[in-house]
Amino acid sequence: MNYIIDGRTMKAADHYTIETIGIPSLVLMERAALQVVETVKKEKIDITRSLIVCGSGNNGGDGIAVGRLLLEKGAKVTVVLAGNPDHCTEEAKEQIRIFQAIGGTVEREIPQESYTAVFDALFGIGLSRKVEGRYAGILERMNEMEAAKVAVDIPSGIDSSTGEVLGTAFQADLTVTFAYLKTGMALFPGALYAGNVQVRDIGIYLRGGVEGPRYLSYEREDIKTLCPKRGADAHKGTYGRVLMITGSEGMAGAAILSASAAYRMGSGLVRILTPRCNQAVLQAKLPEVIVTPYKEEISRQMETLLDWADVICAGCGLGMDERTKEVLETLLIYLENHEKPCVLDADALNNIAGMEQKKREMLLSGAGSRLIFTPHVKEFARLLGKTTEETKKSRMGLAQQYAKTYNIILAAKDARTVVAGKGKIPYLNLSGNSAMAKAGSGDVLAGMITGCLALGMERFEAAAFGVFVHGLCGDEARDRYGAHSVLATDLIEMTPIVLREIH
Repeated sequence: MNYIIDGRTMKAADHYTIETIGIPSLVLMERAALQVVETVKKEKIDITRSLIVCGSGNNGGDGIAVGRLLLEKGAKVTVVLAGNPDHCTEEAKEQIRIFQAIGGTVEREIPQESYTAVFDALFGIGLSRKVEGRYAGILERMNEMEAAKVAVDIPSGIDSSTGEVLGTAFQADLTVTFAYLKTGMALFPGALYAGNVQVRDIGIYLRGGVEGPRYLSYEREDIKTLCPKRGADAHKGTYGRVLMITGSEGMAGAAILSASAAYRMGSGLVRILTPRCNQAVLQAKLPEVIVTPYKEEISRQMETLLDWADVICAGCGLGMDERTKEVLETLLIYLENHEKPCVLDADALNNIAGMEQKKREMLLSGAGSRLIFTPHVKEFARLLGKTTEETKKSRMGLAQQYAKTYNIILAAKDARTVVAGKGKIPYLNLSGNSAMAKAGSGDVLAGMITGCLALGMERFEAAAFGVFVHGLCGDEARDRYGAHSVLATDLIEMTPIVLREIH
């Protein structure tokens, strides 16, 4: 389990480490440079002819220190100080002095030569304005070079908080970042510019009152500690009676996918409430499930089924008709007085977004503490009453605010899904890939999160872990079938592979 932080938080951690802990800035700079050189060696990058382009800040000082270490290893090193020499930090000035003392020279312009490796140490994590003029030209020239490209801490031109390209940016093959992954390299498009990101410890302390945006992320080895183990004396009732209110005429597939995923994640017993027209195909495809068709008296039927269930999932392929609206309203009213976790996806969210505002506010304020929402960007925009573009641009902050307002756990889906909850450090998911951009993938996720709830996980942990496993299954499926040929059913089939180390 790791933290992902933005540039402001990193600067605060730097300050705390230097001023309170007492580790000198030059010591951290030397550690950073050593980590860059060791990582470059490990990645087998040819450093024979290395160009290092530096700014006047401490990121530039890191780059100059890298140049000195490469020079000591026998490389031909060209260090270019693109920043204003009069604006150099004291640490950068000291690194220039040491570099020159061992025979290095510092250029002001990039020589017309060929290089095997190009190192970007121009701006660092503090950049907040658009790159223009001379600096934009320098970055463009560096990008055009036929050489391995290495960014020191972050590719210059990438906003460390949002991942936005500030005019133009360095296109790295490898980024060696220090202490923690920066948000701007986890989010797109920044992730595309960072290339292969390697996080290296240099002794930065993220504690002692250091405040600022941060996110949690998981690694593959975390699965063993995050997922509950099955008891030796367990029976099907131990791992939850799941009610899935899914499927409509012509949408039986959504019910199949979500129910199958819930079972694969470990649910003990799954019942699907669905139109009668889906009954035959569901029973043929999923002999493990109980299929219950809708009756005329929906409210009374719903109450009986909800009393039976431990966990509820609603919305996958559900439709937007009058019966669906009645079902959802009955469900939300029931949850006001019953402590049962419920995942709402797809059409459940679209129906809620379409409610009259006063009714929506009343229902969510009552049921919110039981709910997990799993909207993609368009669905989230409908819930917010904003455009898709507005929502996408500020998705991280909007997710946290929405979750706080209604005490809902919100998994805001995108290439980088964020899971937010009131009083929780948000989870930012790094697993998964574009091969998962297929119909049905969201139904599988809803089922996986439901399965996590059935195992007894709390709402936030279930949502974050479900998203993580969903992405890992996508990675396994891509490796097996390629980037274009992954289907939603493949994600379900990969679940046992991802979870096989849990006994």
